[in-house]
Amino acid sequence: MKRKKYLWNHPKGRVYFRRKNPKLLVRMLHPEGTAEFDAQYWEIMTGKRAESKRSWKALIEIVLQSDEWADLSPRYRKDLEPVFAYLIVKMGKMDVARLTQADIYDAMEANRHRVRFANYIATAISMLSKVAVKKRWRSDNPAIGVSPKAMPKTKRKPHVPWPDAAVDKFRAEASDLARLIFEIGVGTVQRPGDWPGFTWGDYDPSGDGSLTLRQNKTDIPLTLPCTEHLKAALEKAKADLGFTPLPSRPILCKPTGGAMGYYYIAHLMLSERKRLGLAAYDLHALRYRGVMELAWAGCDDDEIASYSGHTTKAMIAKYAGEARQQMRAKQARLKRH
Repeated sequence: MKRKKYLWNHPKGRVYFRRKNPKLLVRMLHPEGTAEFDAQYWEIMTGKRAESKRSWKALIEIVLQSDEWADLSPRYRKDLEPVFAYLIVKMGKMDVARLTQADIYDAMEANRHRVRFANYIATAISMLSKVAVKKRWRSDNPAIGVSPKAMPKTKRKPHVPWPDAAVDKFRAEASDLARLIFEIGVGTVQRPGDWPGFTWGDYDPSGDGSLTLRQNKTDIPLTLPCTEHLKAALEKAKADLGFTPLPSRPILCKPTGGAMGYYYIAHLMLSERKRLGLAAYDLHALRYRGVMELAWAGCDDDEIASYSGHTTKAMIAKYAGEARQQMRAKQARLKRH
């Protein structure tokens, strides 16, 4: 069989595509005679990249149509969708098996100006690669062991805890809807991404009241006793509806009746905080405030974890530590005087 044109064997055994006019030298990545070798050769000869039947684009389409994707939280899907779009543009036609861990690091470095997005590249590729391994499109997950990029200190924005004055002002002057969101944040001590998932069926008004949920991030089921403020806000919201809501109806609904998403809530709350001069205190800091209130009440780390659903004590120590320091300082002041 006649050998393909422009192939050259290096003295050390490597095979190259070599052409003098126009000058071109490309190392062949696969053994001669394989389908992968022929695909690369065709790409070089035509100047076009062949779309592999086992491409990243095809793999992404499989994932987007899967039950596993549908089961993910809307917030998580919304974070991954732009990354999938990026991967389709950059390597959608490439054979899944050809990606290396070094390629992932290169993509993350190319997006170093947006650290969160860069880190989601590794997350997305890891998710896709698990499916590729199941389909035998590749034998490993190249994203395992990839180190995330650290957020530069100049770009880090710490969550400023809500002080008593800010809490009092928001409760006194915020709109009813914003107040309801606020009380869900502080009262349940959950992440903002979990708030849209609460339905009226999750609310048990008996006694002091409680809300149930399964956390999006940890998949931990929790039953959370309501605070006095939270139960009052829930009862007012139910009364304002003018009808008994179905158990499946989200507690946080748009005026049109549709469920609020994370970004809808974030925009609404930012507008309200700006109106009240409280823009410095964000949504995530409401969880911070909730942990601090539990610490002020004398709860230990295990008791706080039973409420917040934290799987490690590190974040509890961070949030509760400041509250405990404040309590000890006040006790010390009393002793000092």
